[in-house]
Amino acid sequence: MEGMTAIEVRGLRKAYRGREVVSGIDLDVARGEVFALLGPNGAGKTTTTEILEGHRRRDGGEVRVLGADPGTAGSDWRARIGIVLQDADDAADLTVGEMVKHVAGFYAGPRAPAEVLALVGLTDRKDSRIRTLSGGQRRRLDVALGIVGRPELLFLDEPTTGFDPEARRNFWDLIRALAGEGTTILLTTHYLEEAEALADRLAVLAGGEIVAQGTPAALGGRASAGAKVSWRVDGVLRTEQVPDPTPLIRELVEAKTDLSTLTVTRPTLEDTYLALIGAHR
Repeated sequence: MEGMTAIEVRGLRKAYRGREVVSGIDLDVARGEVFALLGPNGAGKTTTTEILEGHRRRDGGEVRVLGADPGTAGSDWRARIGIVLQDADDAADLTVGEMVKHVAGFYAGPRAPAEVLALVGLTDRKDSRIRTLSGGQRRRLDVALGIVGRPELLFLDEPTTGFDPEARRNFWDLIRALAGEGTTILLTTHYLEEAEALADRLAVLAGGEIVAQGTPAALGGRASAGAKVSWRVDGVLRTEQVPDPTPLIRELVEAKTDLSTLTVTRPTLEDTYLALIGAHR
């Protein structure tokens, strides 16, 4: 199983003060896969991720991460994972280069610090104090610290918070490059565009339960939801919901209908996501 699966979860449960926040979820993440966890605040994403990282004890269920139980795994196992936390603020008086070199020293076969800084676009800030970095630059440093040990599995918690659009897309290129090297990535994000751009598969958590999982294109029946076709005839809007818009468009062409106002829309990932969490509520 370890050769095929990076993460296997069965019946995972966790409660705080009698209130269950993770309610028996099942989850599989294949090696080399980019997997996204989506859900509103309080859905159980952070708790689930912390259990997988070995930072929080579970109340029930079976969990295997890289073939080991993260609740009892030792330092050798920890050296095989990388973690980029949502908020990190430490060693502010060290330089960027000093911090990366320091963390690299904890691993047997790390990436060269200069290579890591180039990957995250911080080469020109190597000698800058961490406290002088912008929010986006600090997130890049967090990623550098997460990948310097060449992790087999990388946890990314809201990695592009605070990024401008250009920086976010540059970061996506980095994630794609890591995935191309075979790194398994578990991503939590509130940006649905980010999940759609990066994830091979994703799961939606709501109220501590997985309400849907699959590829971005097929999530929640999205692939079979059909399309809405709209056009105007003599100024009057016409709209039809159809499984496949091609036959209808062909009919309109044969009828010599003016198609300058024609639009074809399908449910977006955001539409599907909001419907899923709305139905759960």
